[in-house]
Amino acid sequence: MTQLTLLCLPYSGASAMVYSRWRRKLPEWIKLQPVELPGRGARYGEPLHTDMRRLALQLAREQLATLKPPYALFGHSLGALLACEMAHALRSLGGPEPVALFASGTAAPTMRADYDRGFAEPKTDAELIEQLRVLNGTSEEVLANEELMNLTLPILRADFQLCGRFEPLQRPLLKCPVHVLGGKTDRATPSQLIGWSKETHGSFSVDMLAGGHFFIHEHEAKVLRLIKDQLDIHHRRHAMTASA
Repeated sequence: MTQLTLLCLPYSGASAMVYSRWRRKLPEWIKLQPVELPGRGARYGEPLHTDMRRLALQLAREQLATLKPPYALFGHSLGALLACEMAHALRSLGGPEPVALFASGTAAPTMRADYDRGFAEPKTDAELIEQLRVLNGTSEEVLANEELMNLTLPILRADFQLCGRFEPLQRPLLKCPVHVLGGKTDRATPSQLIGWSKETHGSFSVDMLAGGHFFIHEHEAKVLRLIKDQLDIHHRRHAMTASA
């Protein structure tokens, strides 16, 4: 079976390496490719972005040189918005369409008026740390580590602005299927998640999992099973279309 590339975009404050462990847990026909953002991980020396579309276009140009179909995009929280913008950017550059877009853990692009309220302007360190507590994905030991926080908070501040300054555009819809994952106790409501259906002419699905904002880690096995099962369908469909 031909390999399918799965481009994975990180959530706010994270390196794309949060997905690296998935390599051992997905079948060989799925080629996991974490997409590192400027200003973190191996790209730590590069400037951080606060403009979502400019960042998506940069990432799309970087991927386009080697990206071949079939491929899919996955993103959690900030990464979901960025994955959607990358799909549009790749199309604008003449790139191939993804076989699927997975949007996880955040409100749809057209339903963010209240969701990102107050995030357009830079947050103080104290406000950022309190937000991390609310999201319940960072231990108190890490929050109390001044050296680690000095590295993390500038990234988180820029990433929150990426979301806070984001505004939806009127443009042709995507054609690929969109699959949404949500946490039952996360702040993204069912209606905000269902709003992702407005982003595509293709099919649409929503799966709700137990847990809060970081359900992708709390229930990793189930998340990966959902991704694998959906990709298997789209991969086979792509193979049939390509051979017709």
